[in-house]
Amino acid sequence: MGSLKMTEKAPGAALPESSCAYLLQELKMIWDEVGQDQNERERIMEELEQECQEVYRRKVNSANMSRIQLHQALAESEAEFTNLLLSLGERSFPGRTEKMAGTLKEQLNSITPALQEMQMRKEARVKQFMEVQTEIQRIASEIAGRLGNEAVNVNEEDLSLKKLEEFQSELQRLKREKSDRLCKVEEYKVLIHNFAKVMGMDPSKILANVHPRLLDGPNEQQTKNISDDILKKLNMTVQQLKEEKNNRREKLQNLVKALTNLWDTLDTTMEERQPYGQINILAMTSVNGMLGPGSLTLETIQQVESEVQQLNQLKASKMKELFFKKRTEVDEICKKSHMDMPYQTEMDKIMNLIMSGDVVHDDLLKTMDEYIYKAKEEATSRKDIMDKVEKWMASCDEERWLEEYSRDERRYSISRGAHKHLKRAERARIIVNKIPGLVEQLMAKTQFWEQERNKTFYYDELPTFGNAERLHVDTSRKRRREIQATGE
Repeated sequence: MGSLKMTEKAPGAALPESSCAYLLQELKMIWDEVGQDQNERERIMEELEQECQEVYRRKVNSANMSRIQLHQALAESEAEFTNLLLSLGERSFPGRTEKMAGTLKEQLNSITPALQEMQMRKEARVKQFMEVQTEIQRIASEIAGRLGNEAVNVNEEDLSLKKLEEFQSELQRLKREKSDRLCKVEEYKVLIHNFAKVMGMDPSKILANVHPRLLDGPNEQQTKNISDDILKKLNMTVQQLKEEKNNRREKLQNLVKALTNLWDTLDTTMEERQPYGQINILAMTSVNGMLGPGSLTLETIQQVESEVQQLNQLKASKMKELFFKKRTEVDEICKKSHMDMPYQTEMDKIMNLIMSGDVVHDDLLKTMDEYIYKAKEEATSRKDIMDKVEKWMASCDEERWLEEYSRDERRYSISRGAHKHLKRAERARIIVNKIPGLVEQLMAKTQFWEQERNKTFYYDELPTFGNAERLHVDTSRKRRREIQATGE
């Protein structure tokens, strides 16, 4: 600061009225006029000089503070600008040199537009990150099966395009996964609808049991639940429906097969078969073949099942009649040949099978025909022996008559037809004399038969031919009982 000493006015120089020199000159003129003391003058001048220094000091301090603030603002702007460059992943700002020239204000004015541009870029970039991360979280929540209401935090330390591309790649991956899962859900829903339609079920109830959100509602923007748990439940439901469909198809095929066999067995007319014609065609469709709506409803299966039960009852009645007819035929063969009833235990078992419905018509017919054939075959093998038995029994009759005739010969001789009785007695004696030889022949044939077949020859449930005496006694007794029974 310059001294406030009064200086002489330069010749011809006019001082402004507001200048310090003019004021000092005016003060000097006043002092001269007043006659101010020199010491007083010097004291006042010193005060003025101190006051001026204080004013200048305040101005200097204020200017210095402004300079410091400009330095700080410039440094902060530079730091913010640098941080923005780093967070946005950019190395430099186009059109801005690394070293700035000019005054502080010029430098600050130079960086401010670039800083504002970078701030707007950051805001735009943050918005991009927020949108992408929000979408990622939403889709990830759908896949995880949880509510997507969590706050999204954007890391503003790294807003580079590389990081943004990573999030965008992740978003695209999640979108593809979501699309795949949605397609899978739709595939499952289509399968469930198809299975339900074939089996007469309500697909809405089936889907609601898996998850209520699977039902198509009016709000198309509702969150789609595509979690692993839902997909697992859908897959399990589809497998259960598929298994149920296959079980119903198999049951219907077995029922139709049984129904067809019953029709063939009972000679059912085409008119009676007509109501089940379409069911028959459906049942014969291959496992992978297309089935129409309602093809495998429980009502359809129950309808066929009821018909099969009714026809089985009718078949059992018919087979029972056939069984008794065939059994009667076997009984007649055995009775005629005086044989034991063969296969009694087997026939009882067959009867039980008939009552339970577990016997096949053709098998029954074949078995009973085999029994008839074997009975006839054994009857034929016994024919020669039975002829001898009949002849022997006739001889025994003659022997009994001859015994009676000998006891009361006088009565026979005087009775009417005496000559006939005499002739019969002669014939009877001849026959009786042949009995021992006939018995020997009969025993020999019987023994040969027993050895050949390795079993005992029975006559009316008796092992008759152990010896001739027993043969004579047993047969005679049996014959007497027959005579008494017929009233001869």
